[in-house]
Amino acid sequence: MTKIYIPLDMAAVAMGADRLAAAVAKEAAARGQQVEIVRNGSRGMLWLEPLIEVETPAGRVGYGPAKVKDVASLFDAGFLTGGAHALSIGVVEEHPWMKRQNRFTFVRCGVIDPLSVADYEAHDGFKGLKRAFEIGSAAIVDEVAKSGLRGRGGAGFPTGIKWKTVADCAPGQKYVVVNADEGDSGTFADRMIMEGDPLSLIEGMTICGYAIGASKGYVYLRSEYPVVAKVFQAAIEKARDAGWLGQNIKGSGFDFDVELRIGAGAYVCGEETSLLESLEGKRGIVRAKPPLPAHVGLFGKPTVVNNVLSMATVPMILEKGAKHYADLGVGRSRGTMPLQIAGNVKFGGLFETDFGIPLGTIVNDIAGGTRTGRPVKAVQVGGPLGAYVPVSLFDLPFDYEAFAAKDSLIGHGGLVVFDDTIDMLWMARFGMEFCAIESCGKCTPCRIGSTRGVETIDKIRNGQDVEKNIELLKDLCHTMKFGSLCALGGFAPYPVESALRHFPEDFRKSALEAAE
Repeated sequence: MTKIYIPLDMAAVAMGADRLAAAVAKEAAARGQQVEIVRNGSRGMLWLEPLIEVETPAGRVGYGPAKVKDVASLFDAGFLTGGAHALSIGVVEEHPWMKRQNRFTFVRCGVIDPLSVADYEAHDGFKGLKRAFEIGSAAIVDEVAKSGLRGRGGAGFPTGIKWKTVADCAPGQKYVVVNADEGDSGTFADRMIMEGDPLSLIEGMTICGYAIGASKGYVYLRSEYPVVAKVFQAAIEKARDAGWLGQNIKGSGFDFDVELRIGAGAYVCGEETSLLESLEGKRGIVRAKPPLPAHVGLFGKPTVVNNVLSMATVPMILEKGAKHYADLGVGRSRGTMPLQIAGNVKFGGLFETDFGIPLGTIVNDIAGGTRTGRPVKAVQVGGPLGAYVPVSLFDLPFDYEAFAAKDSLIGHGGLVVFDDTIDMLWMARFGMEFCAIESCGKCTPCRIGSTRGVETIDKIRNGQDVEKNIELLKDLCHTMKFGSLCALGGFAPYPVESALRHFPEDFRKSALEAAE
């Protein structure tokens, strides 16, 4: 029986993958062809979605982007045996987009059946957890620390330090919390891993629980991800049924379970203390720190809060060893980063590679430049609160410290590309308006500063006391950056300041037009 892979990934579904799967099944039945349709995750080549893959002796051959109207011609061309067709991309693993990557966290994504424990185990799944049980809690924490793994949610905090802090707390109730509130524009890596390889996240959480002495884990998922919710809940149940969650996991004597919780859609709940408030059933507003969540977290107990990508990477680190991971990357940015390439680009999608790759290589080479064919003007890295990086800085290596030195952020690894038609004044306004809308309202610099920022930018746009208001805007940004309680208000100035610094002409254009 021939295996056909058609993604259940939200991006593929949005492009008609569900209809395509139904059409392929119907056509196969009509032709008397015995096929098994596997709903896998996406490979990350989003411009080719929906991508059909067929298992052949030569490897998995891909066809995309495929539509329902293409199904009959695919069968006519003998695609079940890898036959030639206009939509063929050849063996998927040999495609240039795939061959250039170093897939570590995403090694199974798009390859396996995400809801098959047997398929996961056949692709080295749960090897990390087995080793964790062998080496013990202290050695696990030491391994994660030595790997150099850092948080992928924005701040880049060393994961090992966070785990050790919780592990060193007095024995008792502790929690593992995963932040899956992926709200940054141009980011989709969390969604892809939870749809395409959800058991890796469950395995990582279980390893963390064993390392720190926690028996319960929560995944906080954004409400805008309904496919993820369905897939991940099913994955939890499959793991339980197979004995990889619950009491006495695989005879280890360790009890651990995972619960999925759905947020209400507040961007600020991507901040760890707001997330914890929401998990407790309260309004998602920021907590003052200290105390840190590692000491006083969920329900007042010591808690590890990690991003999806950080936690899903842990099983591979335990399986292959800390040195294998630490040998990748540059400086203090060790390992790999799943880049999420979006915006005005020819080739958008997920590309995992070692830290240190130049930004210009990502935008001009991997992404293929702009889809419009016009020159690139800027790329925003790190979501709606990330800085706008001009072409003059495209030699910047993709690592935390290099970006921080240029007043920029890596954040969650999202890149949104703009061509030369974009008005950076408008983009600065969007950053401030976004903060004003999403602010939890707890601290004055964020709540009031963002609103005043929008008003000030509107005055600049209208040519009103431009130089005076530009200085006022800079002062507002300084106040927000250093006076806000959390990163929402603290990072909101980054897009504004970077637009002012690199594209000053866009702020003075309105005044010149008014003078003319």
